[in-house]
Amino acid sequence: MAQRLDAALPDLFPDPFGERAHWLTRRHLQLLGGRFSFESNSAELLRLVDSAYANLPRHRLPGSAPLLTIRLLLGDAARPRHRTRSEPPPLSMFAGPRSLGGATAPSSFVVLSPAERSGVVMLSQKMLRYPYHARYEFVEFAMFSLASRSQGLVSLHAACVGRAGRGILLMGPSGSGKSTVTLLSLLQGLEILAEDSVFVAPDTLLATGVANFLHVRADSLHWVAKAGDIARIRRSPVIRRRSGVRKFELDLRQSGYCLAPSPLKTVAVVFLSAESAGGRPLLQPLTKSALLQKLTAAQAYAANQPEWSRFSKNAAKLDAFELRRGHHPLEAVQTLRDLLRRPG
Repeated sequence: MAQRLDAALPDLFPDPFGERAHWLTRRHLQLLGGRFSFESNSAELLRLVDSAYANLPRHRLPGSAPLLTIRLLLGDAARPRHRTRSEPPPLSMFAGPRSLGGATAPSSFVVLSPAERSGVVMLSQKMLRYPYHARYEFVEFAMFSLASRSQGLVSLHAACVGRAGRGILLMGPSGSGKSTVTLLSLLQGLEILAEDSVFVAPDTLLATGVANFLHVRADSLHWVAKAGDIARIRRSPVIRRRSGVRKFELDLRQSGYCLAPSPLKTVAVVFLSAESAGGRPLLQPLTKSALLQKLTAAQAYAANQPEWSRFSKNAAKLDAFELRRGHHPLEAVQTLRDLLRRPG
């Protein structure tokens, strides 16, 4: 029986941890306060990393930058194999630094070890047909999780714009105009730190993020004044979210836009509202209790993390507002610009 088992699985476990494997090459990038090392058996996967994360500002946070290793593995193409209907697919091994696992092919998955500051991303040949989802749901998930966990950062679903080292967190539900305000802030010369995911040090409130792409709905172009900006956005690739919404994916690194060169000090939190100001001031100040209530409601994931109590205690000292809609989104941009000019 042992001989039959060995014959059936001739090369399954000779080097399960990949210590003798030949890695095609590595990429080293400074992102989110950490030093990322990407290693892969696939040139195509490394090109995916380059297309999304190369040539970004090298953000550093106080203290030593952790070394974070992500192994990107491209699964083998499915091979025809004779087996009975009751026979399951065979096990394939995958390994990362000091981690080992197995799965059936073709599989796509992420396995992370924050304690080891490492992770494995396995992508099937089929998943490579969807580069946006491969990047966003697999590679970016691994990056963001390791960077936040290894540095004790609070992970927020928010945008962040700023100038001169100061930043404003922008939060709001779908339909509140967050993407439009972020786009127009960028076109008006404000720095962009991140569109959708911001990572904040709970004690210093320094914020970092990845300003590689801005995702723009077609209806946001109605508010863009310059024909050249509209044409540049329309030339961008179109991605389709799981919700079915289609957006232009504007690469911010190729158009001379202002990307925050270093982490921004958070000076205010602004919640965008779909409600019209109706002739009243656009900004409605929030009390400390209202801020904390809105923060907790808007950030369900972060509110359950161990850093939340320190973050919320310091965030409660910030200026906080609800920003209602005016006649044109540029009014909101000017309001944000005025907030960033406030002393303090």
